[in-house]
Amino acid sequence: MSRFPILRFAPSPNGELHLGHAYSALYTAAKARELDGRMLVRIEDIDWLRCKPAYAAQIFEDLAWLGLEWPEPVWRQSKHMAAYTTALDRLDRLRLLYPCFCSRKQIAERAKNHDPDGAPLYAGSCRLLTSADRMKRMVAGEPYALRLDMRKAMVAGGRGITFMEQGEGETGRLAIAPERWGDVVLARKDIGTSYHIAVVVDDAAQGITHVTRGQDLFAATDIHRLLQVLLELPQPVYCHHRLIGDEAGRKLSKSADDRSIRSLRDLGVTPQEILQELGF
Repeated sequence: MSRFPILRFAPSPNGELHLGHAYSALYTAAKARELDGRMLVRIEDIDWLRCKPAYAAQIFEDLAWLGLEWPEPVWRQSKHMAAYTTALDRLDRLRLLYPCFCSRKQIAERAKNHDPDGAPLYAGSCRLLTSADRMKRMVAGEPYALRLDMRKAMVAGGRGITFMEQGEGETGRLAIAPERWGDVVLARKDIGTSYHIAVVVDDAAQGITHVTRGQDLFAATDIHRLLQVLLELPQPVYCHHRLIGDEAGRKLSKSADDRSIRSLRDLGVTPQEILQELGF
């Protein structure tokens, strides 16, 4: 791990930033100042179907309006797909990946439990396919995703994997429980990688020492720490912060069309008012 603290605010340009994003960015900047380090901005744009250049430009404008600064050039995930493929190839050589041909409907129908995000827990149907069956279906052109064989991965990664948490909730050295995620998808058929692979590869490549993000990603640390061990990547400190909700306590969301920073600006709200409302 680098001795010089490096943190990152890493939004996806698939919509406009809202108050929850503003809190995360301001929290990261405050943590960087506290550690006498620096904050980077990373654009997580692997989802080329939903991410738009206009949203990325708006992100920069909103962050600057909030008074934040960051070094250039900005890291864009879409420029580093080869690195994610290299990581997947390594896991494949360790025989930890397998193709999954199941549709979302099939997964939901066969699931008996749910993962920490509340999604149907994959039953592992395609893990049981023979190599010949897999090859036949792949040659036939059936779409598939690549999943991590969690049982094998936990054996390969070893027991007792932990992470250091210094955020706003539970703190200290905590144990991971990746088995609750089942055989997670590490490469989507329409994109070629996944958030899980991209984020751990990027954090290592950028020398990130402290990962700041919302509590909604706390459970995902199970997957990320396991991948860091399997790929022999550095271990950052994690700082998960509280989530900003609406009047009903619901987490703010782009998909729910929650009020954006730009719309608040248009209403005449000042950066100082935003900082005060969010506790900065």
